[in-house]
Amino acid sequence: MAVWDDLVGQDRVQEQLAAAARDADALVTAVAAGEQSPPVSKMTHAWLFTGPPGSGRSTAARAFAAALQCTSPDRAMGGAPGCGFCDGCHTSLVGTHADVEVVRTDLLSIGVKETRDLVRRAQLSPAVGRWQVIVLEDADRLTEGAGNVLLKAVEEPAPRTVWLLCAPSLEDVLPTIRSRCRHLSLRTPPVASVADVLMRRDGIEPEVAASAARATQGHIGRARRLATDEAARARRATVLKLPLRVEDVGGGLRAAQELVDAAAEDAKQVAEEVDTKETEDLKAALGAVAGGRMPRGTAGAMKELEDRQKRRRTRTQRDSLDLALTDLTGFYRDVLALQLGSRVALANEDVRDALDRVARGSSPEWTLRRIEAVLACREALDANVAPLLAVEAMTMALRTG
Repeated sequence: MAVWDDLVGQDRVQEQLAAAARDADALVTAVAAGEQSPPVSKMTHAWLFTGPPGSGRSTAARAFAAALQCTSPDRAMGGAPGCGFCDGCHTSLVGTHADVEVVRTDLLSIGVKETRDLVRRAQLSPAVGRWQVIVLEDADRLTEGAGNVLLKAVEEPAPRTVWLLCAPSLEDVLPTIRSRCRHLSLRTPPVASVADVLMRRDGIEPEVAASAARATQGHIGRARRLATDEAARARRATVLKLPLRVEDVGGGLRAAQELVDAAAEDAKQVAEEVDTKETEDLKAALGAVAGGRMPRGTAGAMKELEDRQKRRRTRTQRDSLDLALTDLTGFYRDVLALQLGSRVALANEDVRDALDRVARGSSPEWTLRRIEAVLACREALDANVAPLLAVEAMTMALRTG
């Protein structure tokens, strides 16, 4: 299995990355052999992967990192790097390679301190691999100060360090950083391709795989979760009932409260799974004594952990709400398609009765305003508006059209 197998529907990007991996391999091999004039290489030290959610930005970056570290003996006979079986490929893909650092955040942003740590690591030579690779999955979450710290490292990279940045769009990254990166734009994978990979890699029944891929409109991660998690299917079903519940004020407000409560419950579940272990591990590291008493001078570290856990709960709640709003946008998109007589495939065919009812009871102009109301809610949440306030405003706008 080659490292590119999980990169669904991105043939053009795959070709570009495979070509760059071959150039990178030739360059390192020539330098290791002591050649005075290494071959001219198309390899570059900084890459920027952009694309809509679910397009596989981080998957592409991880696959490229594995190809850069590939040690397959077949390379000497003309084989392409990225075999997927050698130690370099395997450890890179599972996250245990000493020279591949994958950075993702469960917080709202990536700050200066974390970025400086990354920059220091990027200055090191590879310990066991062929390149030092930094995969930054959430480059769009860099604060302005963190972005300026990263800029210096991208401007003056170490000889064998490669930065792989991932973001939804070019506009989410500082212009000074993106101008120094090679840009690769990924697209939303075709629904049929996503269904195929769910059947092939996860053993999901064809009908379930097709339904999940269609409902998520090509988002691989969400499709896999929808196909395998009963709770995810139940939450989606609840969200898709919301358009029928906003016909009166009371129903709209109750629906808003339930939506926010469900997101808060998701955040609580994540916290229960992670926070307790983190807290106990930190206490042990700081030398907690019998009875749970902490040594002097450790209160600051405990407070920092509590603040980080609070920020993580906030992001988890927002992510859960954003997922619900995405499903809601898909519902009204299907309504609009029905009203306009479009022949595009419906994402929510399983709730066709509800789609028909809303389509008959409103006009395309109303539907467009409702889509705008959902998008406005997402923008309000991004601007730190209280979740219940933002969702209530949305449900009232959905009611009036």
